[in-house]
Amino acid sequence: MVRFSTRVWASVRRALVLSVTSFGTVSAQEPTAPPPAPAAIDSLVRRHMDDALLVGVGAAVLVDGQIAWVHSWGHRDPERTRAFTTHTPMKIASVTKPFVGVLLMQAVRAGRLSLDEDINRYLPFRVVNPHHPTERITLRHLATHTSGITDRRSVYRATYHWGADATPALEAFLTDYFTPGAPLYDRENFLDARPGAQRDYCNICAGLAGLIVERALGARLDSLLAERIFTPLGMMNSGVRLDAMPPDALSTHFVVSHGVVVPIPHYSGVTYPDGGVRSSIADLSRFFAAMLNDGRFATTRILESADAREMQRFQFTAQSHPENFPLTDGNSGLFWRTKRNGALVGHGGNDPGVFIDMLSSPDRRIAVILMTNTSIPFDEMQPVLAIWDALWADASARASASPTQRR
Repeated sequence: MVRFSTRVWASVRRALVLSVTSFGTVSAQEPTAPPPAPAAIDSLVRRHMDDALLVGVGAAVLVDGQIAWVHSWGHRDPERTRAFTTHTPMKIASVTKPFVGVLLMQAVRAGRLSLDEDINRYLPFRVVNPHHPTERITLRHLATHTSGITDRRSVYRATYHWGADATPALEAFLTDYFTPGAPLYDRENFLDARPGAQRDYCNICAGLAGLIVERALGARLDSLLAERIFTPLGMMNSGVRLDAMPPDALSTHFVVSHGVVVPIPHYSGVTYPDGGVRSSIADLSRFFAAMLNDGRFATTRILESADAREMQRFQFTAQSHPENFPLTDGNSGLFWRTKRNGALVGHGGNDPGVFIDMLSSPDRRIAVILMTNTSIPFDEMQPVLAIWDALWADASARASASPTQRR
């Protein structure tokens, strides 16, 4: 069970229950512009933004797969002259991974890929764990972070590029990382663990899966996302490459250090399938609604129902789970995961100047997205958590007042 502070629940719940009927929900069959946040939420978010020095915040609440409201606060520029709107794109860090998951499942549906084949079938170079050279690695391993591949910290840090789109190309980087004798190769690029035996959150694995998807579907990730997800869902303020997005529209990102808010340059990563998407809170609410409705938003389907369910299905069982990840710690879908010991499901993301959570209850009745263009020290996160509590309380109150029950 997800617990909330008594103060937040008491101050918000009465107003929310009374206002549910007036704010309503936006049907997934009628994707009209959703309403703004209730006044009680608005004032609470503003107060906690001041407490945490957050520059811009976006939030959305979904109930029974329908968008209840979407709202934004603050600014997107260092001068604080441009509003951070519901349509302002910012980096969404690891929330990129579910987008890769959708493309992966589309490629599986088309017969281009199999989740359980050796990934070497799909690559122009070989990936072999030197500690377990006869064991095959599959896309299912990559998508559940159980492949035995690990992010070597010194190498991964260097994949960030500031002020422009990253180089070298994804394929060239991965070739060097996995080819013995190449500049980036090291036995320490792998765990001493068979595929499936240990869970180790791995960004380079998402990059590898993204490259496989690109080769299977015959285009770069940015083009695939635009054609297969962004445009069909009406996500008009989403993209990957900096050179393809209007600079004035993008949010600046900010880092809080020693009580000072510091703007940082735009940046990108060589392994862009792990965190390269930029999107707005309005756009993300459409994507999340599609995931919560088994691949469909309004009249648009981005995944067949069975494929959306497989992507979100818990892959670990009591009989088969990583030895370092008991089910009491959570579970994993395919680039989909639990958080807070299994109490919430979806994905989150952290990067310089980025915090985002896109999470639902396990039954998918209630869901919340919270994003900010400001990263703050971990021990100063309490105001952000208070905002999350208030959003979840809102969603819970709306679900309690709604006769709709998810099947």
